[in-house]
Amino acid sequence: MYFQHSTEIWSEFPELVPGALVADGITADVSVRDRLTPFHRTAEERLATAAEGELPEIQAWRRAFSRMGLKPTQYRCASESLLRRFRKEGSLPEIHPLIDLCNAVSLAFATPIAVLDVTEIADHIEVRHAHGDESYLAFSGETENPDPREVVFADAENRAHARRWTNRQSRLSAVRDTTSTVLIVSEAMHDGAAEDVPRLLSAVADELSAVWSVSAKSTVLSRSAPRFDF
Repeated sequence: MYFQHSTEIWSEFPELVPGALVADGITADVSVRDRLTPFHRTAEERLATAAEGELPEIQAWRRAFSRMGLKPTQYRCASESLLRRFRKEGSLPEIHPLIDLCNAVSLAFATPIAVLDVTEIADHIEVRHAHGDESYLAFSGETENPDPREVVFADAENRAHARRWTNRQSRLSAVRDTTSTVLIVSEAMHDGAAEDVPRLLSAVADELSAVWSVSAKSTVLSRSAPRFDF
């Protein structure tokens, strides 16, 4: 299996810095509540001096969404949506220990993180422009087709595991209680992303080791080395 971005995506977004990580041995029977606190505190400190839309990481994604023809305040990247909810409510709902951890890291770094159940991926994930006939399973249970040229996470069976790039994941490969092997993807476009994405991956890997005693395989991708085999 592998993860990559299409040549066209790299051409259109040369500032992109993606990181990917794979881990096996995840379970749902652990508590991570105490481990969320440092990440939440970092987010609180950042939001005390600037609204989420003013953070450079979020501004970079807003510019990317505008270039994709999307209204950035109508379709927000996942990290902006999390920060917005966290700012308003002071917390995030508990979903699954791994999701809770990755959401907390996403808050601290203001960078979107996707977590996918590898068993639901057919052969590979490629971030590419949609043809318009891909199948996307929404969390409502409805099946949708992305718009042509929309950026999606597509697998070998033409299923979209995310719509509008970092806006919305699919229910199909969402982490659940039976999930064991995961692909974790984080993408950034801001100045300093080349330093921040490796730090983000390291933070996630440290949490995986501390909570589940698993070793993760990770890499930072580039236009010259765009593929992550796992």
